[in-house]
Amino acid sequence: QVQLVESGGGSVQAGGSLRLSCAASRSISSFSYMNWYRQAPGKQRELVVNIATGGSTYYANTVKGRFTISRENAKNTVYLQMNSLKPEDTAVYYCYANDFQNGYWGQGTQVTVSS
Repeated sequence: QVQLVESGGGSVQAGGSLRLSCAASRSISSFSYMNWYRQAPGKQRELVVNIATGGSTYYANTVKGRFTISRENAKNTVYLQMNSLKPEDTAVYYCYANDFQNGYWGQGTQVTVSS
């Protein structure tokens, strides 16, 4: 069973930065995509950003230019650098890894941005 452990969440003021980490229990190169989702209170979970095995990335329009996904294969870890945070970025952020057969969720980490 794959385990994903997120860390790095917290509370910041608008305009601040946070870096989230997602550590996987197996090689992240084995996954087709490493994804970051978020879920705000009363809203559906949404895809924020992902990175494919080959390195291509996708960013939701709401975070383009502010968030950056990166990975460190040697540590089996994916990062989400979040800059210029806005109150509307407040949510629980989840790491999700998928291969051709299965998908795996982390437990989530809370990000709260105050105005």
